[in-house]
Amino acid sequence: MSGYFELVDAPDGGYRIRMLDGTGALMAISITFPTKKAAVAGIAKAREIAGTGLVRDRSHDQQSTPVKQQSPKQHVKAARKSTPVGGRGQLIATGRRAGMGH
Repeated sequence: MSGYFELVDAPDGGYRIRMLDGTGALMAISITFPTKKAAVAGIAKAREIAGTGLVRDRSHDQQSTPVKQQSPKQHVKAARKSTPVGGRGQLIATGRRAGMGH
């Protein structure tokens, strides 16, 4: 299931990026960018971070040990071997609240 990005007008001027999964469900929304060119550069940066970024658990119930992250090859193998409840997996995008728009 492939997702996609949408470039949308921000309510206070400028542009925002929405990341949606293959079914069209909203996964994340960006900060406001002043221009379309800046928003497109933000998409490129989001792709880079999604492919290589580490996970930092800043939740209230965080564990004392770091979150283990699978390599992309391990992740693909694990996804092919298991079938989540309901037949679909969920990806939840999180970020610092100050950086996430509503």
